[in-house]
Amino acid sequence: MNQPPLSVTCTHIGQELTVTLGGSWHLGAPKPPSYEEALNTLATGELSKLTLQAPQLETWDSSLLVFLVQLVRIAKTRHIPINEQLPVGLQRLLTLAFEVKEQQGAKRSSHGENFFAQVGDKVIHFFPALCDLLLFLGQVVTALWHLFLGRATMRRQDFIACIHECSLQALPIVSITNLLFGLILAFVGAVQLTQFGVQVYVAGLVGIGMLRVMGAVMVGIVMAGRVGASYAALIGTMQVNEEVDALLSFGFSPVEFLVLPRMLALALMVPLLTIYADMMGILGGYLVGTLLLDLNPLEYLNATANMVDFKHGLIGLVYATMFGIVIAISGCYHGIRCGRSAQAVGIATTTAVVHSIVGIIVMTAIITIICNALGI
Repeated sequence: MNQPPLSVTCTHIGQELTVTLGGSWHLGAPKPPSYEEALNTLATGELSKLTLQAPQLETWDSSLLVFLVQLVRIAKTRHIPINEQLPVGLQRLLTLAFEVKEQQGAKRSSHGENFFAQVGDKVIHFFPALCDLLLFLGQVVTALWHLFLGRATMRRQDFIACIHECSLQALPIVSITNLLFGLILAFVGAVQLTQFGVQVYVAGLVGIGMLRVMGAVMVGIVMAGRVGASYAALIGTMQVNEEVDALLSFGFSPVEFLVLPRMLALALMVPLLTIYADMMGILGGYLVGTLLLDLNPLEYLNATANMVDFKHGLIGLVYATMFGIVIAISGCYHGIRCGRSAQAVGIATTTAVVHSIVGIIVMTAIITIICNALGI
């Protein structure tokens, strides 16, 4: 049996628009000209009231709901009162469509956008994002002040758990990476130094390189990928599950409860891991010097002690402390500002790692310039 086609009738009396729906609505059905007329009249006309009615509505599917949602959204945007004279089931679906808010972070991908449109979008959102970051840093400083006064809501067991996560559990990967990096650094130095018969200077090259910069940088990169990503994913998942909102409801500061123990743990443990990484790097250089360059083991150790000044180790600890703070702030910031979807958690985790590594490089450049300016 043939079903009547969908129909849309617009009646514009004064400042009142009445949209009458009828017929059979289904996906793929041809739309009459009055379909677009209703949307355009509602969007541009001088109206004080919108009436929706469907006295002769037959069968319908989601295509009808989509049309009604468009009408209601335009009316709400223009603050036009709505009189719904629709079937009960359709009214319930329409109400439900506006009860569920758009999830932050679940937006459509912008891969298909024009390059200049993407650049413009980044520029437009740069300053609001910068202000938001400064606000977060202010909250961190306030949390540190509360900790100094003994009023912070940070739990001791959380701090201990964070220390365990970014210390003992990170030792294997820190050991392997820095031992191999010490080997690489010794090989690179030996390529030139052996031509002049001064292989012993490999000890100074490896010692100064590891203690002053490279040990802290390697630990920072490892911790950014291991711990910074973990912080962003953990806090982001708490954001999705509305656990951060629960903390606010109970009067706890998320920055003091979640960010502060993680930042303090990284600021404390990254320098200690750097000392261990320096030792592993020097061990790697020692293996190359004694096994491949035929240096006497005692000669290598004496050369390291004579060429490496104590100040290089202190500068390396300054690097490491700043790296720990950068990693913690980046991971926790993107976790707390995460949207409420699985995709948003993945984006926050990836962004936290990228920003941590970029922050480590920028901080390395800044501290290096300061050290050169001060002559140390």
